[in-house]
Amino acid sequence: MTYRYLAIAALMGGATAANAGGIDRSGQSITALFEAGRYAEFSLGAVSPDTSGVGGLVTPGVASGNMTDNFFTFGAAYKADINDQLSYAIIYDQPFGADVDYPTGTGYFAQGSTAEFRSHALTGLLRYKMPNNFSVHGGLRIQSIEASAFIPFATGLNPALPALAGTPYSVKGDREYGIGYVLGVAYEMPEIAMRVSLTYNSKIKYDVDTTENSFQGLNVNSISEIETPQSVNLEFQTGIAADTLLFGGVRWTDWSSFQIAPDVYTRTPGTGGVAGSPLLSYADDVYTYSLGVGRRLNDMWSVAATVGYEKSNGGFTGNLGPTDGNKSLALAATYTHDNMKITTGIRYINIGNAETRAGAAAPAGVFTDNEAVAIGVKVGFSF
Repeated sequence: MTYRYLAIAALMGGATAANAGGIDRSGQSITALFEAGRYAEFSLGAVSPDTSGVGGLVTPGVASGNMTDNFFTFGAAYKADINDQLSYAIIYDQPFGADVDYPTGTGYFAQGSTAEFRSHALTGLLRYKMPNNFSVHGGLRIQSIEASAFIPFATGLNPALPALAGTPYSVKGDREYGIGYVLGVAYEMPEIAMRVSLTYNSKIKYDVDTTENSFQGLNVNSISEIETPQSVNLEFQTGIAADTLLFGGVRWTDWSSFQIAPDVYTRTPGTGGVAGSPLLSYADDVYTYSLGVGRRLNDMWSVAATVGYEKSNGGFTGNLGPTDGNKSLALAATYTHDNMKITTGIRYINIGNAETRAGAAAPAGVFTDNEAVAIGVKVGFSF
């Protein structure tokens, strides 16, 4: 019974990931490590969010327009056995990202604001199978990040240079590389297609060369200390009937420890927050839940459906990320021919409502009834 075909349809990973907590995108899945024999895969996802709100205390009732750009995600993995007990995998993904682009001409206080966050990660993993159905895995991850933002409404006020009052703020962080690690354990019962895996992803620290085009009349160069968050992934699958698989998982991400706090922005009053406030941060950790069912139809086709959930934490969010929790539904199908598997899927995400803050104004914006649609394709080869 070829349960692995069901698992591919069920666990599409980054091919349809979108709008997870914080700036999470790929979910950092390592499922390729559990493939049989030698295996390679490539995945591509396209995400179209629609995130808009109306002004609260700053520009009451004025619509923001859609402030999130469409984006693409790409992933790849290669796995091979060294011997009967030891195997390895090399995985590429884009674990974190953001694309913010408030349209101009709306009259909304944040109009014209833009922000980007980019990351690329290459993870090398080893897995050792023990005789008792347990296995352990671990390895290193090298990851790069870069970020930029332009915030017209963050003007500041410099009494020494009053002519510059109202000058927009912008910041650019150069690409920087960091190294982290991955550790985990798994238990399998192949006769019922059961696997439970627990994987820890360490935080990764960076000292980012940062240039702020400040409202103080200077280009200020500094070092911004940034940590991408640690996380834990618990994933499972098990056969529940002939040709039918139940699967799911929980991901915890330590977003409450993440922040981007450029020097000038953080210590200057009137920058959209108050002196001491970071450019981007999150008050709460995020738990992401998923549960689904896969069904093998015949030797060529299998299908799967997945529901996802993130709790809304409440409170105020930043204007660069006005979302709070989500609910999602995904459908996928896998076509198998000889040694090739092609999985396609679509995910609908209902984005949680959020209220933003700008300085002492709260709510500055109210974001409701937002959504995103993601489509993805994954091609895998066994050889």
